[in-house]
Amino acid sequence: MENSTEINALVKLLDDPDKEVYAHVEQRLLEHGTAAVGFLESAWEESMDTLLQGRIEELVHRIQFNSVKEDLNLWHLSGAFDLLQGALVVNRYQYPDLDEVKIISQIEEIKTEVWIGLHQEMSSIEKIKLFNHVFYNYFGFSGNTKNHHDPQNSYINKVIESKKGNQISLAIIYATIAQKLELPVYGINLPQHFILGYVDETRKQEQEFSVLFYINAFNKGAIFGKHDVDQFLRQLNLEPQPGFYAPCSNVEIIRRVVRNLISAYENAGSVDKVAELKELQEILNNEIF
Repeated sequence: MENSTEINALVKLLDDPDKEVYAHVEQRLLEHGTAAVGFLESAWEESMDTLLQGRIEELVHRIQFNSVKEDLNLWHLSGAFDLLQGALVVNRYQYPDLDEVKIISQIEEIKTEVWIGLHQEMSSIEKIKLFNHVFYNYFGFSGNTKNHHDPQNSYINKVIESKKGNQISLAIIYATIAQKLELPVYGINLPQHFILGYVDETRKQEQEFSVLFYINAFNKGAIFGKHDVDQFLRQLNLEPQPGFYAPCSNVEIIRRVVRNLISAYENAGSVDKVAELKELQEILNNEIF
């Protein structure tokens, strides 16, 4: 109750012409964080003052961005175990009012549809072919080949809504559902292309042989082998490295999502977004000891 009273009083001072008063009010509201957002949005709706509305918009954005940074840092420091959660935190950068429960339930719906058709006696390839049929044919997911550099391709909510995404967003959704079904499918950080690997869990320690086959989530779940990865690397004139063939960490995956967004917003000339996303990149680049 005390917080509400103080926030209300602070919001009323936002149009104060004295710069020092405004600086103090701004700082206190930032300290209140997301608790202040509802009050600020109500004040914006009630006001006809464009200066005040501009100040409120800036404040709300800063509060929400600080919240994203805190959540991303916490996800990183806590071990980054949940890949989808990391993607959803980044998603909140552009969509702060994201309904995460809705996204999770949509993913559960796809999972259930695959689960209905799965049988214990199926081979690994058969399981993935069933998965591909449900994911690409029944639910209609596909790679966005026409507008590949659109930043919306990197936001999970937009990919689920439009059924179109880039290599990494489709791979995140694909791997999340597969792992919920106990199918050992993990992300592989191939240069210039993000792919998935179906891991032989009985031979996890033998890095070179741990992946049974690879999956291209961008190309309707196409299945291919190690020799195809070799050929792809030859085309890029790159020396093969173990990391190009083996599963990578969730942090590396989310780092790549942020890198894609930076590139997309650089192409669009969105200087402020690029600067903010570089702050998120910095959080993910911090070493955990």
